[in-house]
Amino acid sequence: MEYDIFFSISQTPDHNGHMPSEAEMFANYYSQLEAADRLGFGVAWLAQAHLSTHTQQQNSKPVVPHWKGEVGLCTDFCQLALESFRRTKKIDVGSAVVSILASGGPIAQAERIANTVQFLSHMDSTRKLHVGFSAGRFEFMARPYGILPRNAVEKAAWPALRGQVFMEASEIFLRLLRGDTIHSDEIRKTILTRNNFRSDEDWIAVQDAAGGSPQEINIAKRYQFEEISIVPKEWPRTQLELIAGTHDPNAQNFVNQFMPVKVFNLSITSPEVIDSTHERMSKLYHPDGGTWQRRDMPRTTFVFLNAEDGLTPEEQSQAAHEEARNALGEYWKALEGTLDPAKVERAVDNALIGNAAQIAEQIKERFHPEDRLMCWFDFFNHDSERIIRNMEAWWNQVVPLVE
Repeated sequence: MEYDIFFSISQTPDHNGHMPSEAEMFANYYSQLEAADRLGFGVAWLAQAHLSTHTQQQNSKPVVPHWKGEVGLCTDFCQLALESFRRTKKIDVGSAVVSILASGGPIAQAERIANTVQFLSHMDSTRKLHVGFSAGRFEFMARPYGILPRNAVEKAAWPALRGQVFMEASEIFLRLLRGDTIHSDEIRKTILTRNNFRSDEDWIAVQDAAGGSPQEINIAKRYQFEEISIVPKEWPRTQLELIAGTHDPNAQNFVNQFMPVKVFNLSITSPEVIDSTHERMSKLYHPDGGTWQRRDMPRTTFVFLNAEDGLTPEEQSQAAHEEARNALGEYWKALEGTLDPAKVERAVDNALIGNAAQIAEQIKERFHPEDRLMCWFDFFNHDSERIIRNMEAWWNQVVPLVE
């Protein structure tokens, strides 16, 4: 089993109402990152955000109207990644995840990523940049870049069409990273049919917007350009790992037509879905990436570990469960404005919670020995010294029991 670490760098109040400044948030991150490097975590995954969550609450349709502070402070993954490499010796750095629809779109993002890997190679020829990419969780982050319906047909089709925009952007992004010279005429066409929609009613609404009852609806390309390629051209592509943040099997298959692209998945995903994803990816994973392995799908998991001195194992367990409920309760209040005990309990059931021995048993029960865990210690927790103690307890107490 392998162990990565996830850093949310989320500036939002904890259950005590404490919210650090931006400078304090990054100071905490650097301390935790350096500890992760010293302890032996494989990849430091950085949550990426785009634009202010707080400011978007002034929009006509805010997506998280009750959220206090910012979902995340890492709005330029490439710069923070390079700074993270400079401060460490062994650990790799990854994004979880960059939206290729925001911050200039897939062309700008491809050029940033290539430059970042090139600059990484100037300081270290062995470590890798792991780029998780997606359409982005919140639409408001991409809308200012033109990712919104352009007419009545697109408005009616938007929930399904947004995924098709991601496919178009993915081809551009991957082919540029591959080193291709491309023209927008060569990029996949978007043609909507009934198969793109969840119900007959949804498809009929799009047909009505198009006029009549067409069986296919052609959508104009989102990105129009003549021949382009990115600079740099000569950079060590072996130091780049790509991971798609999508559960859509069609998208997973599509992106692997161009380059080896792994996938993200969550610990709360059912074992059946996990196993079926591994089976599918073993067949469609791009051959340049070698044979598909379970480690190619990192799995996020909350970790609420209490190994504090002066407590009995029973007291540690009780304290860990209380800490989990406090953090998860704040999350649901931030997300929905109210505390839903049922949702908190469901989240508790899927997190790793307890003293070291209990967490080790939970890992062995829930995960395959060849899985790769993306451990999330800083969830709604700004006590950086305590987070580091939890990370140390993970390696010194939990991992030996698992291994």
